[in-house]
Amino acid sequence: MGIHYDYKSTKGNKLMEKQAKREKKLAEKKAKRQAKVGFPEEKREDKTIPLDQIITLDHLTNPDKK
Repeated sequence: MGIHYDYKSTKGNKLMEKQAKREKKLAEKKAKRQAKVGFPEEKREDKTIPLDQIITLDHLTNPDKK
């Protein structure tokens, strides 16, 4: 009888702990995703070549040139 009594009396606490753990994990994933997405948006640069400029081999092969 002891094992069944113990299960029912602690079932609610265990469910609440599982839910809290699940929510904590989801919050951490969301924060990590937001941090990852947030940084590249700030560093975006316009890397297009203006229409009035002629495209040369140097434009295509040298990625460091602005």
